[in-house]
Amino acid sequence: MFIPKYPDSPTPPPVNTHTPTEMAPVRRSLPSVSLDQKTVMALVVGGVVLTALLAAVAVTAISVAVAAVVLRSMLRDHHRR
Repeated sequence: MFIPKYPDSPTPPPVNTHTPTEMAPVRRSLPSVSLDQKTVMALVVGGVVLTALLAAVAVTAISVAVAAVVLRSMLRDHHRR
């Protein structure tokens, strides 16, 4: 059986004597943004428009899926005759 050989006098682990000489850079906060009534209204209107577009895409996708199912059933009935 293989038994590993250990050194007679192991070397001590290195001691970390590093001390940071520079301070970490201070993060600057972002400048404050003033929100007025026009900005809020523009954001609300933009959100409503995007929501309406998303709803229109969803309705279109559902109607296309229903039309595909109907056409498939019609073609299947046509091929059986």
